[in-house]
Amino acid sequence: MHLHPISQETVSDLEALAADLNPTLKFWDPLNLSGMDMWGKGEEATVGWLRHAEIKHGRVAMAAFVGYCLQANGAHFPWGLTDSVSFGDISAAGYPNEQWDALPTLAKLQIIAAIGLLEYFGESDFALGNSGEKHYMKGGTPGFYPSLKSAGVPHPVPLDLWDPFGFTKGMSAEKKAKSLKAEINNGRLAMIGIMSLMCAAKGAIVGPLDGLIPAYGGEPMAPFAAGDVKLPMVAEMLKAFDGASFAGY
Repeated sequence: MHLHPISQETVSDLEALAADLNPTLKFWDPLNLSGMDMWGKGEEATVGWLRHAEIKHGRVAMAAFVGYCLQANGAHFPWGLTDSVSFGDISAAGYPNEQWDALPTLAKLQIIAAIGLLEYFGESDFALGNSGEKHYMKGGTPGFYPSLKSAGVPHPVPLDLWDPFGFTKGMSAEKKAKSLKAEINNGRLAMIGIMSLMCAAKGAIVGPLDGLIPAYGGEPMAPFAAGDVKLPMVAEMLKAFDGASFAGY
């Protein structure tokens, strides 16, 4: 299968892309992440890692923001989660943070395991190679996700994670490039949006969200809650948060 030639991006390419994405702000890298040499792999690999990380986190944030809005307004699947717990029961627990805490421990473990598998396939040279791509730190396209149908999944997969219905196959190169740039901007906004919702739930004053998001007493960055203490180290993890709070609030 033909592989794309190595055409890695440099900081100069980042600067040009930034000016195209936001002509007002342009290139803004206050932590100088683009100047790092990640794992000693050089400038191009570092830029590839940064570009891929931003695109991936933007996609997750877009899904999270939409999901948060739906769940906060009571939307849920109409069937049961387990024999004794329905999605309606989870929805009744409160806002999305409380809904996550209300999930059975096994459900949380299944979700985390599924995320781990998707991460593995996205990083796998085998899966990427079968889709005609290279790793994003080796000259591959940032944001590319391989086809699950050729990733070595041990059972048939009817749909892919990325573009499962093939909507982008007929796009021209120009339209696809424009859509990818729009995706980056939308992802950036979604990252700000979902973090604003999380912060507002913990008491931070977030402009128009002030007073709209109910207070959440748990830990939004902790994957497990008090109902999961049967798992190893969860009780100790929860104790580590005792007395913790957002500075200044």
